[in-house]
Formats: sequence, structure tokens, C-alpha cells
Amino acid sequence: MSNIPSDLKFNESHEWARLESDGSITIGISDHAQNALGDLVFVEIPEAGRTLSKGEVAAVVESVKAASDVYSPLSGEVIEANESLGTSPEQVNTDPYGQGWLFKLKPSNLGELSSLLDAAAYAKIVEAASH
Repeated sequence: MSNIPSDLKFNESHEWARLESDGSITIGISDHAQNALGDLVFVEIPEAGRTLSKGEVAAVVESVKAASDVYSPLSGEVIEANESLGTSPEQVNTDPYGQGWLFKLKPSNLGELSSLLDAAAYAKIVEAASH
């Protein structure tokens, strides 16, 4: 059973987004996604200052099994990338909602957040995928 925190929003493509108190959005991949990928060996993250559109490929996570694109769940400017993943990509496996975050975004349209799935809706997608 995957860990799906109720305070996060999700994309059907398994990215999560958390609205922070300063209005920024922290983004990562879900526990289900990191489990499906297996042990990560490399993470390519976007540079600060890059402008992303909702649905645009923002990062790549590579495991011993495969490489997978990570899509930006919202539009905006990258304000911080998790540089520690360059030397410790396994943080995504061990703590996908904490130390394993990928990047932070200054959203250009916060309304896009409401188009993402809540935890209950995402749980149904994960459950359906496991059957």
C-alpha cells in the first residue's frame, strides 16, 4: 500500500504538489511512483530560473529499471532545485515527500492547483493500476 498524504495534490502521472505557506509549490514524485521505478540511480532536475508550463517535462528520474519523465503539475518559475539529489538520488526512494522533493516552483497561475487530484482520487488511480 502506497503512502498518500492527504495534504498534497497529485497528477495522474504520479507527481505530487504541496502549497507552502510562502505561496511556493514543492514538487516531487509519489511513493507509488518511486516504488514502481525501484532504486533510483540518477535524477535530472530543472535549474532555478527555468519557466515551466503545466504538463511540460521538468525532470527525469532514472532507476536500475528505466528512466521516466517528470511533468510539472503547474506552470511557473523554478525557484529552487533539490541539488542534494545529484549525490543522493536515493532520497526519493527513502523519503519521497520530504528530503526527496525535486524542485520548488513560483506558480504563475495558482488556480491550476485546483485541477490536480486530491489524495482520495489519486488513491483510486493507484489502486486501479495495481489490479
